[in-house]
Amino acid sequence: MIKTPNRDQVIALAAVFQACALVDTLARTGQVRPEALTTSINSLLEQNPQSCEATFGALRNLTVGFDTMDKLLNSNKRTQAPDVLRYVLGLIYLQGKLLKNSTLLNKIGTGIERANNQAQHFSPDHENVIGSLAELYGNTISTFRFRIQVNGQSGFLQQSHIADRVRCLLFAGIRASILWHQVGGRRWHFIVYRKHMLEQVKQLRREA
Repeated sequence: MIKTPNRDQVIALAAVFQACALVDTLARTGQVRPEALTTSINSLLEQNPQSCEATFGALRNLTVGFDTMDKLLNSNKRTQAPDVLRYVLGLIYLQGKLLKNSTLLNKIGTGIERANNQAQHFSPDHENVIGSLAELYGNTISTFRFRIQVNGQSGFLQQSHIADRVRCLLFAGIRASILWHQVGGRRWHFIVYRKHMLEQVKQLRREA
């Protein structure tokens, strides 16, 4: 019997949407809410969470993700932010490629452990930590033939500190996508269970 998407799946998927929405905002405006960036980085550094929700600290930290899911999965609003949905589908595709590559997974695990040590010294959103994670993304995820092409203002994207944050957010989106897959999320759910996911989103927004 096929089960409809559960709470954990929607939470993890909201984190993917949030990371992608933040990438879009950062690429177009050059800035993003610091607390939202910190949530994504913390989730990337958290390798052994007690629960899906604990990965992101609290449901309120995924408000951007819930709002973005509501907009992009709602048939009446689907024309909004097409780049964000493209990023989401791209990250889900890369997640599938990554899970088949044990060498890169081990390299990522080692790199994140190193970044975690830096975060203990400084803070999760310190430039050294962001730089390490961005470099790790470049040395692992960016080696795949398929890459996420980010649209935005070239003046922003050419700035190294913004480019590093974009890579960190994409990295966090892949981490959330892996979590989504681990709790049973599948790409075809977007088509078959869209309405069910929207109902879950409404409930989670109320709880947040």
